[in-house]
Amino acid sequence: MKQIALEAVDLAKSYVADGVQTHVLGNINLKIYKGDFTSVMGPSGSGKSTLLYCLSGMDKPTAGDMLFCEKSIVRMKEQELANLRAQHFGFVFQAANLVSNLTLFENIAVPGYLKEGRTPKKTLEAVENLIERMGLHDVANHLPNQSSGGQQQRCAVARAVVNQPDIVFADEPTGALNRANSLEVLALLSEINATGQTIVMVTHDIRSAMRGNRILYLEDGDVRGEFNLPPWDAQRSNDISYTRDREAQANAWLSSLSW
Repeated sequence: MKQIALEAVDLAKSYVADGVQTHVLGNINLKIYKGDFTSVMGPSGSGKSTLLYCLSGMDKPTAGDMLFCEKSIVRMKEQELANLRAQHFGFVFQAANLVSNLTLFENIAVPGYLKEGRTPKKTLEAVENLIERMGLHDVANHLPNQSSGGQQQRCAVARAVVNQPDIVFADEPTGALNRANSLEVLALLSEINATGQTIVMVTHDIRSAMRGNRILYLEDGDVRGEFNLPPWDAQRSNDISYTRDREAQANAWLSSLSW
C-alpha cells in the first residue's frame, strides 16, 4: 500500500474583490502519495495553481486543512511554515524567479545552506553535483540575465531539490519554454522522480502530464477525475510509439471528461 505524503481535507479557497466572493476551490479531499509523479490538469481558471499553492503552504485556504506527517499545515505559524518549505518542500515556478544579482551557482546554494544538519562543505558538494547533473557547469558563474531560459529553469529545478525535499511542487514549469527546453526540464523532473522523489506538477500540456504516473483533472475548483499510468520509462523517451501510446491513453481519458 502506498504511503501518503500529503493530504488535503475539505480544502476550500475563495477570494473577495469589490464585495464579490469568488470560489476557486471547493471542499477538495485529496491524497498525494510518496514517490508518485502527479500531474494536475484542467481548463484555465479551474484552480490548478491555487491548489498547488495551498498544498505547498504558500497560500492559506479559506477552509479545510492540509496534513503533512499528520501535522496541520494551516495551523502552523509563519516561522513553522518557512521551516517546512525550507526543509521538506521544493517549488518550481513557471518563471524561474531567480535572484537577479546572484549567479546560477549562488541561486542554488543559498537555500542549500538552510538544510538542517548538513555542513557547508556537504552543501557545496550537493550544489556542485546538481550543477553537473543539470548541465550548468559552463554557466554556473553567470547571472540569470546572462543565461538562456532553459538554463534558468534548470537552475530553478536544482534550487528546488538542493535540500532533498519530501515533495517538489512545479507550477507550469515548461509554460514559458520552447519544446527543446521543455523536454530537458521534464527529463530532469522524471529523473528526480525515478529516485523516489514525490512530484506534483500543474500543466496544461498533455505531453508534459503524461510524464506522471497519475493525472488529476480539476474543473470548477474540484477534482473531477483521476487517471493512472505506469511510471515513466526514461529509457523509452525516444520511442515514438511509447510516447504516442501514453499520450493517446491520456487524451482518450481527457476527452471522456469533455476536455
